[in-house]
Amino acid sequence: MPTPHITAEKGDFAPAVLMPGDPRRAERIAAQLMPDARKVSDVRGIGAYTGTVNGKPLSVMASGMGMPSLGIYANELYREYDVQRIIRVGTAGGLSPRVKVGDVVIALGAHTDSAMNTTRIPGIHFSAVASYPLVAAAVAAAGGAGDVHVAPVVSRDHFYGNPAQQIQALADYGTLGVEMEAAGLYGVAAEHGREALAVLTISDHLLDGSRDMTAEERENNFQRALTLAVAAAHC
Repeated sequence: MPTPHITAEKGDFAPAVLMPGDPRRAERIAAQLMPDARKVSDVRGIGAYTGTVNGKPLSVMASGMGMPSLGIYANELYREYDVQRIIRVGTAGGLSPRVKVGDVVIALGAHTDSAMNTTRIPGIHFSAVASYPLVAAAVAAAGGAGDVHVAPVVSRDHFYGNPAQQIQALADYGTLGVEMEAAGLYGVAAEHGREALAVLTISDHLLDGSRDMTAEERENNFQRALTLAVAAAHC
């Protein structure tokens, strides 16, 4: 039955959903990976597509920007459509000399300055962590590549105006990237007893002055993260 934000019917989604932020990227991923893809939902410009990759079912749906937007779709996918795992595949800003533009970060956990996870368990600081089987599958698919990292990221509510000293402290504590969705996704997955992972391409760098990727570079470098995400989806 359709929800307020998804028009699909029961059974229209595969057990695994890849979730980029950008609706146009979701459409391109679906066309690239699944020649048999069909559109199963299209509300407010957020298309959802289901098909097969190497004979295995897969869906792709955009999340929009930020944890509130992603939280709506992830909740409805887990609760109403029996989706078992969601893999965010997107970009992040580099926060450490350990990563460079073009590297991929498999987000083991996600710190956050958002209040979204603070009320989940009163009196407890909730740990927003990825599902280990998905992490393991993505790591195995990476094959030991030196430019693929497994580490925490930080999910921000604000894109602009974050304190420089806080950014440095996060880097000092081993945080490799900053983005806006993973902590919310991990929280929703835990709430529903389902699986989640974020696989992120470093598209710019906050500390070392590296130049941003061009639009063309973002698309070309995105392919490695996409390969790892598909491996996690079908592990």
